[in-house]
Amino acid sequence: MNDNKNLESGELSYKLQAIATVVDDAVQGCKGETSDLLALLRQLEQLHREIRDGVFQESLPVNRRQLYSLLKDIESEGGWPYIERMRLQAFLVNLPQETPQENSREVLESDRSFAD
Repeated sequence: MNDNKNLESGELSYKLQAIATVVDDAVQGCKGETSDLLALLRQLEQLHREIRDGVFQESLPVNRRQLYSLLKDIESEGGWPYIERMRLQAFLVNLPQETPQENSREVLESDRSFAD
């Protein structure tokens, strides 16, 4: 039984590496295209949600021994999987700083375009 589990683990590792390669290729193809990268992140988040809310929840432990084993595995393998969203402050760091004079000039120009 242990050999079978090792074989399955090796097959899973191979599949996970293939997934990582496909995602990395998609990232490379989206470089510089913010909207494409955002679409990729949204797709990955959706896949995470589908797995978590579907087959993962269905496979949760039904007794204390299985729960203990799962918690031990989570602790030893790096914790609970989580897809973190970028904080607005981190997003805004990439925006160039504007001087108050530039900012007021842009507001005046946008006000004029609405008046026309």
